[in-house]
Amino acid sequence: MKTTKIVVTDYIEPDLEWERAQLAPLPVMFEACQLKFSPQEELLARIGDAEVLVVNMVKITREVIQNLRSCKLIIRHGVGYDNIDVPAATEHGIQVCYVPDYCREEVAEQAMMLLLLCRRKFTRQQEALETSVAKGQWDFSTVGPIRRFSNTKAGIVGCGRIGSLVVGMLRGFGVEVLVHDPYLSDARQAELGIRCVALEELLPKADMVTIHPALNRETQYMIGERELRMMKPTAILVNTARGAIVNADALARACREGWIAGAGIDVFEKEPPERNFVLRGIQNVILTPHLAWYSEDAGVSIREKILEDIRRFLDGRPPRFPINIVGAKG
Repeated sequence: MKTTKIVVTDYIEPDLEWERAQLAPLPVMFEACQLKFSPQEELLARIGDAEVLVVNMVKITREVIQNLRSCKLIIRHGVGYDNIDVPAATEHGIQVCYVPDYCREEVAEQAMMLLLLCRRKFTRQQEALETSVAKGQWDFSTVGPIRRFSNTKAGIVGCGRIGSLVVGMLRGFGVEVLVHDPYLSDARQAELGIRCVALEELLPKADMVTIHPALNRETQYMIGERELRMMKPTAILVNTARGAIVNADALARACREGWIAGAGIDVFEKEPPERNFVLRGIQNVILTPHLAWYSEDAGVSIREKILEDIRRFLDGRPPRFPINIVGAKG
């Protein structure tokens, strides 16, 4: 029986011994690498003859794909896949798939957390506590104004698996929801009880905006100076999707100069951000370390789902969530 070579380019788990044990009875050769920061020559030397690649953050560019001699499937370890050149993979007959269903709850919860922290001015509350401890009496003078979370309007940009979950969470708080998603079908809008509006209509009306689309040519820097100036000066912006959807320089100016009231950001165009990252150190900006995906439950789930896609490949079946359509290679 033919042996299939499977290579993991990089991983965030402590080790992949569970995967190795699960695959041991199958006709596979399994290699786990940490090639995220490796030169391209080393990357190609390790993955050039693999039939299946499991990719976390390594960039699988057109040049890399052109040098893959045997690859038939690339599995993206995660929800986004902007680090993989999907058109190039399609041209070379390589199926690409991803795991969009493993951390919906976690990302939605992180978005809600950031919305609440920003609305309740958490950093100023922390500062007020330290001031009050030093004085020996309460001093809330630097905290306000804080307004109620309920009876406000929230704009959701992107209403897929995660955005639609946020819809329900916000409604539970008594928040009116506005949605911008040009690809949401009429049937899905009816199912969610929403009506999609243009971004230009959503931004001026929303008291808070939360970002949830995939990163692509359409969405890159879709929130820039023009869009931020449309928002209310009392509004906040939260991004748990991809850093490059929001222009960080424009957002820093917006928060410093009071175009908007503040922001909560979990994702960055360069990760981790550099020490001099433009949004660091701004009082009304809360930054978290791209951990919206994380929970112990999600960590188990994605490993199980990736293994399922590997088994499906070995059985000659399509992946659960294909990104592209390919014919037979060669």
